[in-house]
Amino acid sequence: MPNRAERRAQAKRSRRGQGTATQPRSRSRAGVIDEAALQDRALHLQESGTDEWKPSASTSSPEHDVTPDDYASRNPSKAPAPKTARGWGRFFSWLFIVLSAIAFIVVMFLPNKPMWAIVTVSAIFIIGVLSLFLFSGSPSDNPNVDSNGTAV
Repeated sequence: MPNRAERRAQAKRSRRGQGTATQPRSRSRAGVIDEAALQDRALHLQESGTDEWKPSASTSSPEHDVTPDDYASRNPSKAPAPKTARGWGRFFSWLFIVLSAIAFIVVMFLPNKPMWAIVTVSAIFIIGVLSLFLFSGSPSDNPNVDSNGTAV
């Protein structure tokens, strides 16, 4: 009776269609990775769970179709409207920054580039950025940071 290794080798050869021959089918495929061996290895890793997992590229499609409900469950809800003076201050700070960014683009395409427009837009941007520091909350109250200070 053949030992275990011989039985496994014979099973591999029969799956590949080689029968009992020990030589590869052709010399051109001698160095090519055997797909059946990769499948066997993947099944072994999946069943045993003891071997180390090694990452590999995958081009397979997802197992199920993606529906709009999947996206809705992943997307966070909208930010609540500001209720406190600090919240409104933060809102207007970001509003100043966004409006000044748009104004920078507009001023950039003006033919004469008037100095007063550049100074005004720069001042609005500076006010917006500095007011963010004034209206920012306590760093310890940040819900997006864990106890070690790492972003979640």
